[in-house]
Order: sequence, then C-alpha cells, then structure tokens
Amino acid sequence: MNIPMPSLEIHEILKKGVAIPASPLALDTHRHWDENSQRTVYRYYAAAGAGGIAVGVHTTQFEIRNPEIGLFEPLLTFAAREIDAISHLQNRPLIKVAGVCGKTPQAVREAELARSLGYDMALLSLGALKEESEETLLTHCQEISKIIPLVGFYLQPAVGGRLLPFEFWRRFAEIENVVAIKMAPFNRYQTLDVIRGVALSGREKEITLYTGNDDNIIMDLLTPYKVKTPQGEITLRIKGGLLGQWAVWTHQAVKLLNEIHQVIDSTPSVSMEMLAKNIALTDANSVVFDTAHQFAGCIPGINEVLRRQGILPTNYCLNPNEVLYPGQAEELDRINRDYPFLIDDEFISSHLDEWKR
Repeated sequence: MNIPMPSLEIHEILKKGVAIPASPLALDTHRHWDENSQRTVYRYYAAAGAGGIAVGVHTTQFEIRNPEIGLFEPLLTFAAREIDAISHLQNRPLIKVAGVCGKTPQAVREAELARSLGYDMALLSLGALKEESEETLLTHCQEISKIIPLVGFYLQPAVGGRLLPFEFWRRFAEIENVVAIKMAPFNRYQTLDVIRGVALSGREKEITLYTGNDDNIIMDLLTPYKVKTPQGEITLRIKGGLLGQWAVWTHQAVKLLNEIHQVIDSTPSVSMEMLAKNIALTDANSVVFDTAHQFAGCIPGINEVLRRQGILPTNYCLNPNEVLYPGQAEELDRINRDYPFLIDDEFISSHLDEWKR
C-alpha cells in the first residue's frame, strides 16, 4: 500500500517553517456564510506572506459540521479552489491544511474529502475521543494516515482537547506520514512531552514542529530544545506556527517569523527587544482569545479584529451565544494603542480594495 505523502515542494516549505493562519469563517449580518468575504480572508493571508492556510479547524468553528448547518464540505471545496487560484497568481504553492475531527468513521469521511479536494495534509484533532484509551487513539490516527498525511494536534483541554503523555507522542511520531505536529496545550510541560516524544521516535528530521501555543509564540520559536537520546544529544527547534493568533495581524506575524529565522541563523544571542516582543504578543493574545473568561470570546475576538479592518463583515459566530465579552472590545483598543508594531491596519487598508475585487 502506498502511504500518502505531500509533494516534495510542499514538504520542503513545511520543514523550513512558515506562518499558517487558522482561518476563521466569514458570516454576514444574518449569520449566513459570506463567500466574498471568505475569499478576501484568504487573499489577505497570501498577500501577507503566509506559507499556508488551515481550514475547518477550531477557529473556523466546529459547528460547520452540524447537519443543520452543513458547511464543512462547501467550505473545504471553496477554500481549496480559492487557495489554488491564489497560488497560481502568486506563482508559489500555499500549503492547504484541512481540519479533521470526530470519531473514526467521521474522521475517515473528512480525510477522504480533504484528500479528494487536494489538501496537502490533515490537522487531526482527537477531542472527540476523550474517553478512549491511548491504544485506540493510535489506531485511529493510523487509519487516518492511510488516507492523508497527518499534522498531529495537541489541543489544550480548555477548548476541547485532552491530556496526552510523552509515550503517546513518541508512538504517534512513529507513524510513517506524520509530517508535523502542532503543539497547542498552552503548557510548557506538555509541550516538552511532544518534543521529547519526537526526539526519541527517531523521526525528528522528518517531523517539523509547529507552535500552536498562542500564549508563548516567540519563545517557542527562539528556544533550542536539547534532548538526550540513546544516539546522543540532539537539538530540536519549533520552526513555524499554525495559529489562531496569526489569523489576525498576519503580515506582521510573517515579518516576525522571518526575523526569528534570521536571529537563529546568524546570531548566538537574543536581544532584550525580542524578549519584550514576546510579552507584548502574549498580552495581545490574552485579549484576542479572551483569557479573562476562559477563552469564551476567542473566536469572536479574532473575528472582531478582522471586522474592524474591513476584512470580515461581522464578528458573528454560528452559535449566537459566542460573542465578545464585557471589556474585550475596550481591551482590543488598548492593544492597538500600546503595540502598533503588531498591527496590520496600514497594510490592509492599502490593499483591501484589490482583495475585494
């Protein structure tokens, strides 16, 4: 049996380390999907220099899979076509990542759809298997890997994930076409479990580590992770980010990632300014993701930033109870005022008309 793998070109881009925004869902004032605004979102990400786009993930809202909403297949179909068109215009491939979740029958259907539409890999969420054994989880992952290359996903429990130990990640990394792991437990100890698992799997050269720790982005990317293995000490790095935080202010995020790559390639030390940027970005993320209310306003927060910039028509979610929380809008004003170096407003305003054509 042939194991599905991404193209060599896509795999090389992934291994270099790029910014992959976790795309939101564009809804109009009637909470109907707005295809024109969705297209604008993708054009913004590409123009900002993103290396790929993730669709059908947490930021896109899991409710798109509900039968009464029925947006999962239409959205993935639309996104694949639009991202391919943008890639053609820019003369560079964009990595297409499809979110895949649910128990095995659902995940198989979603993976098969993604593969049929030309997605390069699946970001595999295990949130629906919270009560299953680790052995069952691994069997599930192996089944999906027969369909499409995998990006592992350590999702924090606060938004639907489950705790997964070092040994799980070591065995998961042994799956032949796991090409990356997105670490988003928002927890340093659990992030280290993944890194050690990859190092001790022996596949650290084939699997690229991506941060999903939106609360610690810069430090995740700057830090060398030294791990003792039976073959000696090896150093791993987190090369890029697949992030909800990078769904906003993406142009600045790409510039930041490029700056970090240059620091790692050319200097033996990290400036105090870069460390200060880490705190600024964490402060901004706290507001966007609404940590004051245990992430309840996370998706509306992302949508609100894009609404203010004219990219999205509303900050609405499919669930009308998901809204900005008291004080969140005012805190976004503070972030814009205090950290102008994080903000994309000028870049967006100079290009928005062409993206909307």
